[in-house]
Amino acid sequence: NAHPVGCHQNVQNQANYIKANATTKQSNPNVLVVGASTGYGLASRIALTWAYGAKSLGIFYERPASGKRTATAGYYNSVALHQLAAQDGISAESINGDAFSDDIKRETIDRIKGSMGKIDILVYSIAAPRRIHPRTGAEHNSVLKPIGQSYTSQTIDLNREVVTDITLEAASEQEITDTVAVMGGEDLEFWTDALLAEDLLAQGATVVTYSYIGPELTWAIYRDGTIGKAKEDLETRVNTLDKTLSDKLGGNVYLSVNKAIVSQASMAIPVVPLYMSILNQIMDTKGTNEDPIAQMGRLFTEHLGPDLSPTLDAERRIRLDDRELRADVTAEIIERWGQINTDNFREISDYNGLQHSFRNLFGFDVDGVNYDEAVEIELNL
Repeated sequence: NAHPVGCHQNVQNQANYIKANATTKQSNPNVLVVGASTGYGLASRIALTWAYGAKSLGIFYERPASGKRTATAGYYNSVALHQLAAQDGISAESINGDAFSDDIKRETIDRIKGSMGKIDILVYSIAAPRRIHPRTGAEHNSVLKPIGQSYTSQTIDLNREVVTDITLEAASEQEITDTVAVMGGEDLEFWTDALLAEDLLAQGATVVTYSYIGPELTWAIYRDGTIGKAKEDLETRVNTLDKTLSDKLGGNVYLSVNKAIVSQASMAIPVVPLYMSILNQIMDTKGTNEDPIAQMGRLFTEHLGPDLSPTLDAERRIRLDDRELRADVTAEIIERWGQINTDNFREISDYNGLQHSFRNLFGFDVDGVNYDEAVEIELNL
């Protein structure tokens, strides 16, 4: 379910993008990325590695190859990053395990003490469906549901490739609590507190995590739903942690609101794949679309990085979703949303591009890769 050469080429392409587009400054910061193997976490690590020569430690939970079964895409992505960084003389290390656990936090602390020094930038980018709480042992599973009442809208059935209605029942109080436990800000707090307790955050350190708001069209299932409650918890904890870090080290904790992207997590959210199909076609036409590496290139060369000060909104958030939420883009999405059906969705949305992007996540449909050649699937970090 993943192609190692395709994944390597994906990482190479992202590194090349940063080399070509970022105004680099070889300040060599120490960077810890929690959730470093796919999506915005991987793109963050790549952007910091090749824009600043960052010495990075990545934390992720990925499966290596076993027998005839391939490794996960995130595992191959990380192998590729290690190889490419080594070729350019840049240090990259990784720990493969459950970032929610205290054991992995302790292993990370030991690794930082042994081979890195204090952390200048902490990136927290975990998108996980399940969390075993390290203090209580309770299992929490996140759900994608509305709150208060059921919600009916249209979506793409990805198996049958038809536009169809979908109804989601309202979440229970326990489901809301569990989703906040998995996707809220408590684990970021645990990571930051653990590093502070061991004096492993540098003076003036920066911590950044990610969120999404989206247009009103998606709010019932996202911003006003269970995920939205988790993101509210995250924002609250970010602001509390910011005060703590500012008082202790003169550092800051930021939340960056990013654009909707094709990812394993986003494709599982009802309504969102159809929305992204429309959004991407419109933004491509306007020349404003950005993939994760373009977003993270902008974040770490315009807002966060050596000698940079971020532009914040009234709630202290960095807004990388500015182009997605432009009034002309939103108006066109609403117009197409009212027109789209099974007969026309391939014309008035970029569903084919959505499929292509999704296959890319796993190393398939990548330009320049010969898929007829045999490849070694058992690769070691």
